[in-house]
Amino acid sequence: MNSNLVFQNISKHIRLQQREKEFFESLLQEVKLKKRSFLLRQGDPCHFIHFVNTGILRAYHQDENGKESTIMFASEDWWITDMHCFLNQLPAMVNIQVVQDCSLFKLSLSDLNELYKQVPIFNTFFRILMEKAYCREQLRTIQNLCIPAKERYENFISKYPYIASAVPLKHIASYLGITPEFLSTIRAQRQ
Repeated sequence: MNSNLVFQNISKHIRLQQREKEFFESLLQEVKLKKRSFLLRQGDPCHFIHFVNTGILRAYHQDENGKESTIMFASEDWWITDMHCFLNQLPAMVNIQVVQDCSLFKLSLSDLNELYKQVPIFNTFFRILMEKAYCREQLRTIQNLCIPAKERYENFISKYPYIASAVPLKHIASYLGITPEFLSTIRAQRQ
């Protein structure tokens, strides 16, 4: 298990002693998934939060008519789950599908709670992650309501160039709240 990246991620916010690192690592389970497979499906139990070691995933909601709305992408060095359902142990509201083959570390809610008890500094780490996620989603909501689609696309490719070049256009369009055809028009205007 190569856990270097997850510890680099953690070290951005907190410092761990060696025994704390060892305890945390003992709770992680490695998962490898192939492109197009699912990490989580709507309606299934949501028991884990995942750290992306390699690859790209897409979280999306599918309505009763089959329309998909992309909620987020996650690539290397990101955490992903259906947070509401994970924390409340509810059936998932989103699908999480592999866009590029990936290697992940998963952590169950019970192990996360044990981690909080045994290594209290992790309360700070996950609080910081939640704060950053909340801010990111608030900004995204404001942008989707107030900024023209072309500017939203420019912001997306500027902020996430690796994802923009690796995922299908229809998924980016879904994330931006526009049709793939309209996104094609925006892209053609850029060239």
